[in-house]
Amino acid sequence: MTATKIDGKAIAVAIHDEVRSGAVELRSRTGVVPGLATVIVGDDPASRSYVKAKRRACVDDGIEPFGYELAADTTHGELLSLLAALAADSSVHGILVQLPLPKHLDERRVLSVIPVDKDVDGFHPHNVGLLGVKGAEPSFVPCTPAGIIELLKRSDVSLSGARAVVLGRSKIVGLPAALLLLREDATVTVCHSRTASLADVTREADVLVAAIGRAEFVTADMVKPGAVVIDVGVNRVDDASRKRGYRLVGDCAYDEIAEVARAITPVPGGVGPMTIAMLMQNTLRAAERA
Repeated sequence: MTATKIDGKAIAVAIHDEVRSGAVELRSRTGVVPGLATVIVGDDPASRSYVKAKRRACVDDGIEPFGYELAADTTHGELLSLLAALAADSSVHGILVQLPLPKHLDERRVLSVIPVDKDVDGFHPHNVGLLGVKGAEPSFVPCTPAGIIELLKRSDVSLSGARAVVLGRSKIVGLPAALLLLREDATVTVCHSRTASLADVTREADVLVAAIGRAEFVTADMVKPGAVVIDVGVNRVDDASRKRGYRLVGDCAYDEIAEVARAITPVPGGVGPMTIAMLMQNTLRAAERA
């Protein structure tokens, strides 16, 4: 068996096209241009790269980008004051604070002041909490977990009644992904560093989501034949044959798992492109509801 590659790049392109068309329609019908404010505190290179990509996507998709770059020693008061101003700005439909924040800033406190109807990253405690309430709908869902579900749906993977195993319990990916799978009527198991007989559990999965940040941790013997594997991890491993001295790999050993699984996402080019695409979709939805 050779697994089908789930092409996250192609699916993300389709979503960006949908957002672009939706932004044009909204503007022609109401005069409203969707607006996304991105706030970064400090000079972490990875965070700056992510924010730059998000702002570029805004321009491409017809969304007005509002960028705010704050010094690493920014106080709680200064950051909260900016967020209050953005909350009151009718031209800003979505607010994103790039994580992680400098250690002296309280992440939960910061995220809690973003209005739930502008929380396009889906990290406000209210929105996160509603994921676990049957029959309730959060204003927005975290972008990477939402992208995982979208990948599965657009790849015609049936989730109702499927055994799903999520490897990782982070508040950004693992836990919300598990809750979203439950909402699709999958039977969900969440694994973590204390899970006993881990391979025995992962081999039960019809759908396996790996989100632990450990390079090629999941091997073929941990995967049920015919399973669908979603690899969220992005890890650098040394590779002297590459010009930059490293290559990117996921949490799954792609080549060997591809001989066992029915379908698998590559790294890069799988889940990664979906995160920004879902952010753009959330921002358009926020503008449509405003």
